[in-house]
Amino acid sequence: MRLRIFVSGVVQGVGFRAYTQRVAESYGLSGWVRNLPDGRVEILAEGDEEVLCHFVKEVWKGPRLARVDKLEIIKEESDEPLRGFDIKY
Repeated sequence: MRLRIFVSGVVQGVGFRAYTQRVAESYGLSGWVRNLPDGRVEILAEGDEEVLCHFVKEVWKGPRLARVDKLEIIKEESDEPLRGFDIKY
């Protein structure tokens, strides 16, 4: 399963991308995370559906300095498998 997640709140400049990468790697997920110009963070994550549910709960928590106000989650079709979990700049 593949999810595209848009995270709103205080999520830039607080270690959110590194946090997301650590959590995703701990769950064995593939994908990437990046900051968006509008202040949100975008995540593309791929893996087992149950594991992704746990990952989304961790994204809601965020790192200590973050404040997550909203998640927009879009289920996508996987065209080709992702490898690793990267921070995009």
